Amino acid sequence: MTIKKVKSILFFLLGAISLLIGIAGTVLPVLPGGPFYLFAAFCFAKSSKSIENWFKSTSLYEKYVEAFLQKKGMTRREKIRINLIADFFIVISVFYVDILLVKILLVVLALYKHYYFIKKIKTIDRNKKERFEPSNNGSKMQ
Repeated sequence: MTIKKVKSILFFLLGAISLLIGIAGTVLPVLPGGPFYLFAAFCFAKSSKSIENWFKSTSLYEKYVEAFLQKKGMTRREKIRINLIADFFIVISVFYVDILLVKILLVVLALYKHYYFIKKIKTIDRNKKERFEPSNNGSKMQ
């Protein structure tokens, strides 16, 4: 087996695992699915062209990956919804875990999550959409 074939198989396996975790994240509110779909798309693209084309044709890709890549960010409402759901489960975990180190790690994770969503992910105004409509004089206006 060639190194190229081994890399292709490894990327396919990583992509499949990431896809399964992403699907679980879509169903379970504590786990974000979007980043796993992005990673799956990357792995499938590195795996083979046919697998990449298959994944790009799925509704999961269109709904999560393509939408994120086109918008280059998230709306404030999406950010708040994701953070509230994740915070809810983190707080529950902090109350039920008896290990102090784990509690500290959960709080640090929650704080980092908020930092990342606020500073690293662009906030998009959902009401600001670019539309071009013909005017009376034939030129385009926004």
